[in-house]
Amino acid sequence: MAGESQFDHYADDYDAALARGLSVSGEGRDFFASGRLAFLGRCLRERQLTVESVLDFGCGTGASVPLIQGAIGARIITGVDESRRSIAAAAQAHGGPGVTFSLTAEHAPAANFDLVYTNGVFHHIPVAERPAALSFIRDVLKPGGLFSFWENNPWSLGARYVMSKIPFDRDAVMVSARQARDLARQHGFRVLRTDYLFIFPAALKILRPLEELARRAPLGAQYQVLCAKAA
Repeated sequence: MAGESQFDHYADDYDAALARGLSVSGEGRDFFASGRLAFLGRCLRERQLTVESVLDFGCGTGASVPLIQGAIGARIITGVDESRRSIAAAAQAHGGPGVTFSLTAEHAPAANFDLVYTNGVFHHIPVAERPAALSFIRDVLKPGGLFSFWENNPWSLGARYVMSKIPFDRDAVMVSARQARDLARQHGFRVLRTDYLFIFPAALKILRPLEELARRAPLGAQYQVLCAKAA
């Protein structure tokens, strides 16, 4: 984990490359990031849960930090990533009181976080290394802590098309919601719910109110598997 990451090569151009890929949807990165975290915030409110500490697993350049603060209200946010250059960029842009960043290999799990958030990270992790990543996430969480596991939906043609336009996503091995649930259960998590988001592109946004009725159908470009660590 401590060696050079493939994302060290993309750290300076990551946001621009992602924006070019997402442009085919008619929306920018903020639309999807805000939508994910707003939905997660809603899930927490429905369960009447307060989250004070969040670990952003695979945080990249840290762009999710202000959104986590706004949607969840966490006081303590730690971002971890395997890319040293991404961590440096994250610390420069988003570091501050209660917000820290470190290499994943340099973070010692201490079962002290209320929530782990990760988005679009596992499809970059080699299949054989995914169990170790789940174990790390489990070990950083408090008993009963939550894991918000977001991934691109392999059943979505839109998601596949967007990934084909992004250099660092083209060779990724996608993770289905069923595989995500199985991984979580095998590593000490209880699955609470699975929801799919982002069905309609900007050109069909008049239909977006219908997405609420289809949260459980595998139609959206992304899904969240929300889990709880065994107490």
